[in-house]
Order: sequence, then structure tokens, then C-alpha cells
Amino acid sequence: METGDEVSPEVQTVSPPVYVSRGPNPELKKLLFFKVYKRRWFVLLVLCLLNCSNATLWLTFAPVADQSAKYLKVTLEQINWLSLVYMVVAIPLSMGTTWMLDTLGLRVTLILGSWLNMFGALVRFCGNLSGRDFTIQYGVVMLGQTLAALAQPLIIFTPTKLAALWFPDHQRATANTIASMSNPLGILLANIISPMIAQRNELIPALLLAYAVPACIICFLATVGIRSSTPPTPPSASAEASSSEPFIQGIKLLMKNKAYLILLICFGAGMAVFSCFSTLLEQIMCVQGYTNYFAGICGGCFIVFGILGAAILGLYVDKTKHFIEVTKINMSLTSLACIAFSVVSLMQDQKIAIAVVCSLFGFFGFAIYPVAMELSVECSYPVGEATSAGLLFISGQVQSLLYIVILQALTTPLTDAPLATCGNDILNWKVPLMVMASLLSFFTCIFVIFFHTRYKRLEAEEEAMYGTEPGSISTTTEHSESINSETS
Repeated sequence: METGDEVSPEVQTVSPPVYVSRGPNPELKKLLFFKVYKRRWFVLLVLCLLNCSNATLWLTFAPVADQSAKYLKVTLEQINWLSLVYMVVAIPLSMGTTWMLDTLGLRVTLILGSWLNMFGALVRFCGNLSGRDFTIQYGVVMLGQTLAALAQPLIIFTPTKLAALWFPDHQRATANTIASMSNPLGILLANIISPMIAQRNELIPALLLAYAVPACIICFLATVGIRSSTPPTPPSASAEASSSEPFIQGIKLLMKNKAYLILLICFGAGMAVFSCFSTLLEQIMCVQGYTNYFAGICGGCFIVFGILGAAILGLYVDKTKHFIEVTKINMSLTSLACIAFSVVSLMQDQKIAIAVVCSLFGFFGFAIYPVAMELSVECSYPVGEATSAGLLFISGQVQSLLYIVILQALTTPLTDAPLATCGNDILNWKVPLMVMASLLSFFTCIFVIFFHTRYKRLEAEEEAMYGTEPGSISTTTEHSESINSETS
């Protein structure tokens, strides 16, 4: 065994199953073959830093929209497009990204993403130099944002693939959770750092420099530190067969998979509702007299409690493998939180209630994301992880655009709002909020009632380890008991 290797813990602790041997000592063979490597934590760290950096580039200007508009001499609508370009670019490029991850590998994808992220940050900062006066042209900033937007699909599709290739089965959900939650962490940092640095218009260049430096360091770490797409030996039986299905064939299999299609539509709707909530939160709350500062606090609670919930749930599902039960319960609780928000956000002087509801909305809702990504792989195996998880993200992006357009179209001008802090444009969000809660509740009911699947990847690992048919083994470990209970 080479230095730095450690034998996969789950292999060491599994008790001998009840089965008829098909060869000489298959357990010893697997014990020597499946290993995990300490460098997996470095690869995970690089992905987390890259995901966090890309999220900060995405929302650099949103928390300081007024200052940015004045410095760049553009309208607030043009500033909004600096964030929306991420969504516009991601949809058409997502299919290419899934192909790249499953075909060219993790290393190429991550390094390309880190270089695009770095170039985007540098282009935004450099702009053009005119004598001693440092000015940034809007078109150059948009070019930098577009380059960073090109990196987003390369980064955000990667957690499930990384977890499958580098981590054993009892750590996959945790690794996926850590990598996935680094994105909302970046959003939170952007909401803190941007207002802290850019307190005046002329400090926008300093803000862009503050985001460019970490992007350069992360690019260096990815380029030099990630030496291969996969470890020398796989951490699990399923890692050997990762991306075993060709890309086009994998798409065809997914389109014929009833369980996956239900997950694709219902989880995509949940992602869309979260995008609507994040995008429209300030506009909704200002009608009842809540300030931008308080809306920012609610958004922070939404993210912080969401990361906490995802961390707790990731550890739980790694231990129990109760992917389906956890997803159904959390989607139901998220729907209740959404309904509660649609009611209390229309009330005046309810700061504590709104903050609590936003916290619960994030706690239950964010926790679903990494678990659902793992569930998409379990129900679609042996289709490549990037393909199955990537299509979920595409579904969420498409539905996000659709829902935001619909909800904004359902608003009506409000003439009687004496406490409003919205400026000249005061809109009635009562109907859009009810529609948003209804959509999430409807798709939650569809998922809870109709989604059923076997854990195909876990079954394949058990069969490879013990030479048994799916669901036929009986072991003393909690892991195997969970699998049998779900697949019986």
C-alpha cells in the first residue's frame, strides 16, 4: 500500500454476509482492492473554494446595485443583467458540461472551470486604464461576468461526480453536501463583503480586486494540485463503473426512467421556487415597510440555516441511506414553510415571525439539494453522475426563468401602501405568493405519492462486493439493513 493510502473503513467494518461463495475469499480481494486516499479532501477543498468564488462573482453587484450603477453609469436593470447572465448562459451550456464531466473527466472540467473563473474575475477588474483614472466599462464587466458564468456549470455539476469517484459509500452524501453548500456560502459572503467594501461608488474597483485575488489563488491550486480525475484505485464498486453508459445512451435511459422523470420535474420546481424567493425577497417585503437591511438579514438566515440543515441531513443519510424518506419529509416541511412565508410576509410588524419562517424555509429546503442529487444517481445508475445530476440543475434553471416571469406578470400596482419602502414602484405580491406556494405544494404531493425507486447504485455495490442478487444479502450492518428495507 502506497504512502497516504488508507483502507476504506466500510470494508473493514462489514460483517460477513450470508451467501454462497462464488470464488476464493472474495472479501479479502475487495479489502485489498478498494481504497480511499487522503488527497480526496484536497480535491474537495479546491472544488468548495472554486464553487464559493464563482458564487461571489455571480452576486458581486446585487448587494451594491446603486453604487455599481452610478460608477458604471448604467441603469439598475443593466446591473441586474450582470447576475441574470449566469442563468442565461448556464441553460444552453449545461448539456455540454455533463458530457465533458462524464467523458473528459473531473480534472479537465475543474481546471477549465477554474481558469474561466479567474479570467472572468481579472477581466472585470482590469477594464481599461485611462491615465491615472481607473474606470471600468460596463461592456468589459459584462464580458468578465459572462466568462465566469461559463465556469458555473463546470463547477456546480461536479459535487456528485467527485463524491462518486473519490469517496466511499458512507462519505458520499457528506462530500456532496459540503461541495454543494459552498455555493450558498459564497452567496452569503457576497452579501456581506460587497456592502462592506463598496460603501462609496469609487470603491467598486477595490471590490473587484478583492474577488479577483482569491480566484487566481484557487486557479493555481486546481491546476497544480489536481493531478488526476480518479484515484489510483476506486473507493467503491460503483466507482469502477462510473460513466459506464455513453452520454447519448445515458440520456435515452433517463428519459425512459419514470422515477427519474418525476424527480426531474418535482425537484426542478423546488429549485425554481428557491430562486424566486431569493430574487424577489426584497421586493416582496418592502411593500409592508420592511427595510432592505432586514430583508438582507432574512436572506442571511435563509442561507445559514440552510447550510446547517444540509450538514445535519448529509451526515444522517450517509449513515442510514434513507434518501427517499428524507427527501419526501423535507419537501413536505419546505412546502409548509413556503405557505407560512406567503402569509406572514403580507403582514406588518412581524419581523420575528418572518425571520423564523425564512430560517425554517432554508433549513428544510436547502437540505434537500445534495440528498436529491445523490438520489438521482441511485435511481438512474449506471448513467453517469454528471448527466443525471446535471439534468436536475437544468430543470431548475428553466423552471426558475419561467416562474419568475409568471410571478412578476401576476403582480398588480398598489396605490395604498403608506409604509412601503419600495420607492415609486409598489406592487401587490399577494397572488404571486399564493401561486408560488401552490406550485411547490402541488409538486411535493406528486413526488410524495408517485416517486418510488430502488437504490440501484447501492445494490450494484453489494452485488459486486458479495456476489449476490440485489436485495438478497443479510448482514449485521446498519448500511445493509437500510438497503434491504428499501429494496425488498
